[in-house]
Amino acid sequence: MPPEMLDEALRLDNQLCFPLYAAARKIVGAYTPALKPLGLTYTQYLVFLVLWEQDDLPMGEVCRRLRLDSGTLTPVLKKLEAEGYLTRTRSAEDERVVTLRLTDAGHALKRQVASVPMQVAGTVKLSPEDAAQLYTLLYRFLDAEGEA
Repeated sequence: MPPEMLDEALRLDNQLCFPLYAAARKIVGAYTPALKPLGLTYTQYLVFLVLWEQDDLPMGEVCRRLRLDSGTLTPVLKKLEAEGYLTRTRSAEDERVVTLRLTDAGHALKRQVASVPMQVAGTVKLSPEDAAQLYTLLYRFLDAEGEA
C-alpha cells in the first residue's frame, strides 16, 4: 500500500469505529445523571428493561438480548441480587442454566425509572426521522455481525 493511502486509511476521521464509540459513550453519559439517583448503572438498567418485558428468563437469553457474554453480565447480576432486585436460580433439570426473576423490589423500580427515557430523549439532538434512521442502521449493522 502506498504511504499516502496508508496515511488516509489510518486517519481518525476515516474510521467507522470512532463515531460509533464516541456516540455510545455520549448516550451512556446521558443516562448516567438520570440513573445515578436510583443507584443504577446503565448496564443494570438494560437488565431491568429486558426483565420488565419478560420476567423469569434464562441468563443466556438476557445475555443474547443485551449482546453481552456471561462473564460480563454475571457481576452485574450478582450486585442486583445482593441489592434485592432479582434472584438467580439454577435449573433442576440442567444446573448450567440460571434463571433470573425480579423480586417485588425489582418490579417496583419500574415506576421510579419511568421518566428516564424521556429525560434522555431530550438530550438527543436528532429529528425523530434521523433517530429512526440511525436506529435502523445500527440494528442492520448489529444483525450483520455474523456475516462479515
